This record gives sequence, structure tokens and C-alpha cells, in this order.
Amino acid sequence: MFNLLQRIGKALMTPIAVLPVAALLLRLGFGDIFDGQIALIMKSAGDAIFSNLDLLFGVGIAYGLAKNNDGAAALSGAIGVLIAKAVYISIDKDVNMGVFVGIIIGVLAGTLYNRFHDIKLPEFLGFFGGKRFVPIITALSAIVVGVLAGYFWHYAQGTIDAFSNMIIGLNEIGTFIYGTLNRLLIPLGLHHILNSVFWFQLGEYTHLKDGVEVVANGDLHRFFAGDKTAGVYMSGFYVVMMFGLPAMAYAIYLNTPKNYRKKAGAVLAGVAFTSFLTGITEPLEFLFLFVAPLLFVLHAILTGLALSLAQMLDIHAGFGFSAGFIDYVINYKLATHPLRILPLGVFFALLYFVLSYYTIKLFKLKILETELQEDTSSGSTSDEALVFIEALGGEENILDTDACITRLRMSVKDSASLKDEDFMVLGAKGVIRPDKRSIQIILGTKAEKIAEGIKEALK
Repeated sequence: MFNLLQRIGKALMTPIAVLPVAALLLRLGFGDIFDGQIALIMKSAGDAIFSNLDLLFGVGIAYGLAKNNDGAAALSGAIGVLIAKAVYISIDKDVNMGVFVGIIIGVLAGTLYNRFHDIKLPEFLGFFGGKRFVPIITALSAIVVGVLAGYFWHYAQGTIDAFSNMIIGLNEIGTFIYGTLNRLLIPLGLHHILNSVFWFQLGEYTHLKDGVEVVANGDLHRFFAGDKTAGVYMSGFYVVMMFGLPAMAYAIYLNTPKNYRKKAGAVLAGVAFTSFLTGITEPLEFLFLFVAPLLFVLHAILTGLALSLAQMLDIHAGFGFSAGFIDYVINYKLATHPLRILPLGVFFALLYFVLSYYTIKLFKLKILETELQEDTSSGSTSDEALVFIEALGGEENILDTDACITRLRMSVKDSASLKDEDFMVLGAKGVIRPDKRSIQIILGTKAEKIAEGIKEALK
């Protein structure tokens, strides 16, 4: 189950990747940049994505979970979502599963693809075998999902509403809990699942669309629909990603021995600027996550505090991709009190720097020294792939190869016999073993290239 949840978290990144474009189009369609027909076109284009998040999630998750990311799984996900929705609405028109129907069907379609994509049927049914069988079995399964949702989803919805009301009722404390958990779940790859509840399901906002009342769910969707109370679970991330983490990177730099500072500065400047500009933080976080977990816990707590204080200051600033400078500028006019992010950010930059600097010094944490001593940049990607295959126990031990932005995700016959030190020598920043047949190697942004190299070498 843990391994499945990790794969779902990784698969969620595929549909989420399209949201920045949708958010930008919605922003351009608000009438203050363009007007008339152009603004209407922009708004309609962006709203087309946000109005069909369930379909987007169904397609994206099925695609992400399927072996070799096959299109048959994506098609099955789309068919499944359309059928499940039609069925449960025919039973109870008040049922609204939101993105959950997309997540459920996406997982179902991806799993069914992996199980049945090579099935062989009797000769007279041979045309419907193999990959063609996957949409068929997914469609039948979606009917079952739709029936169950139609009769029983209101119980699940009641639980979700109770959870939502509890978090909302806790006010800043609830926001602090969410922000802290959001960061603590990053090593497990489960933060996207947490975000899917808060950003795409929590709360609702009714607004007019073409003269018809439409309900927007989730902090992110409500923000772009014009809800001025939304953005609570996003605003504080601007403080962390634009100010806090770059300040922590500077603290790490100053604690690096002088003979390594030139190399350390090049690495840290790159990942800190990435965090500031785009809000992509994993390259920086994984630099210290495994070698200095105490520093990461500090970062998680400060993230929760940043979100909580942003709520106290009545800041409501959402984002389509992540809380970097690009989203800050694009969504500035949609936000409430966005200027307050700047002084709060300066305060957190100082807080991050001081606490990080003295935590590293007090506990004598070594963050970049070992990595900088090893020169792992030589050789082609194919050469590196061959070395990784050997470290993974050879071709006979490898069952499946996958990767996300920063980690190599491997399914193997036996992970217990593999040595962490072998991967550390190859530049890994950490190793996770969810179970005896799974291993994840934290490599940074080169993870996807190594994964492709391994796949190519094993062909």
C-alpha cells in the first residue's frame, strides 16, 4: 500500500503539470490585461481545464501508473471517468466526487493496464485482446465505481466535510499542521496526495459561469474562480520558496569548508534560484534531507509557521504551478494583500538563515562535503546507467525502472542485498526502501536521465 501511494503521488505530477498554463490563461482572461473577445477566449480556455480536473486526473494518473506510460491506459482513464460520472449522476444528481473520481479511476485504469495489457483471449475474440482489452475492463469497472458512488459516496463526502470543517475550525493551527505535514511527506512522495485534498477538494465556492451557478472546490480552484477567501493553504509557500529556502542555502554555503565553497556555491546558487523563481524545491531539499534530517524537520516546522502567519495576516495568494516569483507576478492582481508577502518573506529569510546556520554549526552537520569530494560528473549517461545496473544487482535483479524529478524508483527482486554505499559513491543523496522489492535512489535532477539510460541498456 505504501509503495502504491508513492506511485500515485508520482503519477499526480503528470496532470498537475498542465495547471500553470490553465492558471495563466485564466489570469489573462480576467479583463484587466485583455478585454472583449480576447479576454473571453483566454478565460474559457483556462476554465476548460479547471472545470474538468476529474477527467484530467483520471487520464494523467492512469498514464503515470501504467508500465511504459502507455496511451491505452490514458484512454482507459478517460473512458472510466466519463462512465463513472454518468452512472452516479443518474443515481443521485447531487453526488459530486470532484477530483476523487479521477484519482480512483486513474489508479484503477493504470492497475488494470499493468495486469491485462498482454492478455490473450480465445481466437474468435482475439481482436479484443492485449491493450484493446484494457478500456473494456476499465469501462465495466467504472460502472461498478459509479454505482457504489451513487449510493454510498454521501457517506464518504460527510467524512471529507467533517475533516474539512475540523481543519478550517482549527484556523491557524490547522494551517500549521497542513504546512508541516506537506514538507514532512516529501521524502515519502505522498505530499501530492495531501495537496489533492486541500487544493482540489477542501471547501466550495459558488460562482456564475455563462449565467449558470457553478461550484468550485479546493483552495486552488476557488482562488482562480475569484473566491477572495481562498489561498489560505498556498500563500505561505511564497514566503518559504522565495525567501526561506534560499536563505537556508546561504547558511549551508557559509558552513561549507572554504576549500569546497566554490563548488558548493555553484550547486547552491542554482537550486536556490530555482526555488525562488519557479517554486521547485526538491533539488535543494534533497541536498540536506538525508544527510541532515534535523535541518529538514526544522524546515518543515518553519513551513507550517509561514502558512499560519500568512493566514493571520489575511494574505490570500494562490498559484497554478508553485509558489515562485513567476507565479507571484502572474497572480498578483488576483491575490489579497500580496505585498505583505515581501516583509514576511524578509523576516522568514532571517529566521531560516539564523536557525539553519547555528543548527548546522551546533550539531556539526556535514551537508555537501562528501558529495563534493566525489566527482561523479564524468562519463556519458549510458556509462552511468551501466554502473547503476551493476549497483542494483545486475539485470537479473531489476524488475521495473521509473523516475520522478529527483528520484530513481526501482522495482527489484531483492533490495536487501543492495548497499547504500554503492549508490552514495555514484552521487546519491539518500536511499529509501519502501519494501523488500522496492528501492528509491535520490539523485537530483539527473534521475530521469539515468532511468532512461537504464531502460535503454536493458532493452
